[in-house]
Amino acid sequence: MKTFAIIVIYNGLKNNWIHQCFTSLLSSSTSVEIIAVDNHSSDESVQYIRQNFPSVILLESSENLGFGGANNLGLQKALELGGEFFFLLNQDAYVEKNTLEKLINTSLKHQEYAVISPIHLNGNGTKLDKSFAKSVSPYYCDGFYDDYVLSNTKKSIYESPFICAAAWLLTKKALKTIGGFSPAFFHYGEDDNYCHRVKYFKMKIGVVPDTYIYHDREDRPASAFDEEIVSLQRQYTVWCSNPNNPTDIDRLIGQFKNKTLKYTLLRNEKEAKNSREILKFLQNRKYSIKTAYKDSISDKTYKFIG
Repeated sequence: MKTFAIIVIYNGLKNNWIHQCFTSLLSSSTSVEIIAVDNHSSDESVQYIRQNFPSVILLESSENLGFGGANNLGLQKALELGGEFFFLLNQDAYVEKNTLEKLINTSLKHQEYAVISPIHLNGNGTKLDKSFAKSVSPYYCDGFYDDYVLSNTKKSIYESPFICAAAWLLTKKALKTIGGFSPAFFHYGEDDNYCHRVKYFKMKIGVVPDTYIYHDREDRPASAFDEEIVSLQRQYTVWCSNPNNPTDIDRLIGQFKNKTLKYTLLRNEKEAKNSREILKFLQNRKYSIKTAYKDSISDKTYKFIG
């Protein structure tokens, strides 16, 4: 069973990320080949990988393809090389020696799962990663917290509707059924959309207890993607492309036209500006969002295999 780890690189020299990520994977108890997809880094990431990790398959993009686009490039290459298992790992994350082995063994026993994840800890392993913690809370992942806190793990895998794509094991079956990431999402939201499609195609998402990665992102400064307006844009894109319960984008556009007019008349400049920006975003992305929805219900979506 040929296993590939796919790592999207963007200025990965920060905090020694590349070294820690690659070294942890190459120390795994199960054999794994690494495909690094450089997303047009502006630092010396490419040169560092070539000099220090010559066994790594390095794909260089002439532009920033975003998280989903770069992973699709890596997945396609891994499939061409005969991959059976595909482990997507963020450049700022590191695995334990047996992480991959446990994930693969669980996948072989539970082939109805398209996405299998380890537990995501923070960078120094002192607590759960914040995003991951929500995914395994009692509201989303039945039994996980109770069993884990009480040291009474009852399942080899716990089902959840969503787990952040910082560490995903995908199978060839999943890629044949669901495909890769939607090009409608450049950065953030692509994993939400993928999880919606997993559910649509009657497969599952789960987390394996007693299996860990360390995600070094707690001290990361806020970026433009964290701003409220961008967060709302991403949220609406996810909603409108959800094949299980889509929000009608034409109706949404109509609502924001009315909101823009309303707040303009009320002379509420802040709300009028926000509504106007979201309206412009939805109008500009209308075609791509509708295409993302149509593709999400197609069994030919973003396929790498004929």
